Amino acid sequence: MISTMESSAKGFPASPPTIELPLRGKSGRSGRNLAALLFDEFASKIRNGLLAEGEKLPTESSLVQTYEVSRTVVREALSRLQASGLVETRHGIGTFVRAAQPASTLMLNADELTAAVDVMAVLELRISLETESAGLAALRRSPEQLQGIRTALQAFEIAFARGEDTVAHDLAFHTQIAEATGNRYFGDILRHFGAQLIPRTRIASIHQPQRDPDYLRRVNREHEEILAAIERQDADSARAAMRIHLTNSRERLRLAQKTSAA
Repeated sequence: MISTMESSAKGFPASPPTIELPLRGKSGRSGRNLAALLFDEFASKIRNGLLAEGEKLPTESSLVQTYEVSRTVVREALSRLQASGLVETRHGIGTFVRAAQPASTLMLNADELTAAVDVMAVLELRISLETESAGLAALRRSPEQLQGIRTALQAFEIAFARGEDTVAHDLAFHTQIAEATGNRYFGDILRHFGAQLIPRTRIASIHQPQRDPDYLRRVNREHEEILAAIERQDADSARAAMRIHLTNSRERLRLAQKTSAA
């Protein structure tokens, strides 16, 4: 319980939390609703100043234990916080509270992303956006940025080999490529959509196997092709590899939806 566990830690005062714990004890709650509750808890703390800019959130394992929910619930809540611009994840370090962001008419909030965004339409947007992103990254990336892309891919491979969730690493791979363009707007758009960009988060919602090894193996191979083109600074090949990857993702999602509806 957060009131007894590290209650004196920064950002977690001894006063009762805004929601009853553990979350799993709330009868009739689905995993997605639990994630929404956890998102609301941390969003409220950040907006009310209980968690300050630059402050590190508890680890994933700590949140699982404290709130008695699954890792999937924690990851979805963190993805929503990231998509809302409230936190940023520094891979290998942790998740930190971001500075307050100016309002933008472009961005949807996390609830709108979950409820309203047509993931097929988003994939069409991504094909246009990320195809050029990959080409620019190939031309402009620094050695450090290339290593960031490679590290994200390696993290994906390790999680896949262990049978762990790969969505965060998949998103990190694409975000690192966007950052390597040198144009911050590419990265801003991907971060605001967050994990909703990854088609298999919607495949799970239509009762398809989220961690199908053949599916993830194909995704990994496509990622490797993109990285290889960026590494050798071949912009045309990088664009082609990204277009193939996202077009394949769109077709995989369409097939999953068709199968589910059958």
